[in-house]
Amino acid sequence: MASRSQLLKGVLDACVMAVVEAEPVYGYELSQKLQQIGLPDISDGTIYPVLLRLQKNGFIKGEMRPSASGPNRKYYFLTDNGKEELEEISEEWRQIAAPVSELLKRGGIQ
Repeated sequence: MASRSQLLKGVLDACVMAVVEAEPVYGYELSQKLQQIGLPDISDGTIYPVLLRLQKNGFIKGEMRPSASGPNRKYYFLTDNGKEELEEISEEWRQIAAPVSELLKRGGIQ
């Protein structure tokens, strides 16, 4: 569990930006979407600092919108800088993920 958590920290920014790129979401909704794709261990205490960091770096922006079922919610949008950052991270991920997956599947270099 601890190693999964450490692995996830490195890619969580990209996961969050990918969800936000698909459609504007608010924090709880983002958490639910991450769970739906198979990342159930991400707590609100993890998500909100990520959102704050991404916003400070200019990769996402927040906008308050009214909610039909309660108080206003802060929806997050991907900025142009965020789109560029997500493309860069996605390319880096592709370069790493395929060889690592192959190596782990084979069980070593032969």
